[in-house]
Amino acid sequence: MQAIFNGLFKLVLLAAGLVFAASLLFVAFLFLLLWALRALWARLTGQPVAAFVLRVNPRDGFGRVFRPGPGDVREPPSPGPGGRLRGPAQDVEDVEVKPPRE
Repeated sequence: MQAIFNGLFKLVLLAAGLVFAASLLFVAFLFLLLWALRALWARLTGQPVAAFVLRVNPRDGFGRVFRPGPGDVREPPSPGPGGRLRGPAQDVEDVEVKPPRE
């Protein structure tokens, strides 16, 4: 009984994979058909046929993330109470050095 179930399960998975592959192929064919119709329409109307081009410059994305935008104006740090700048060194304390134990 277990062998029959395993064989049937494998056939169902194979069928699902084939249906998925066929649907991807159908979508790719649909995009190709739409592109061909677009190119045909451009030729009929006398317009230049332009390819689908995605121009990506990696430096633009990096700069967009690390460059401040128009609303990201940061104020310089102001001195806190006591006239000292507040920052990461605020919680550093001086300690008294003790001689090593012998």
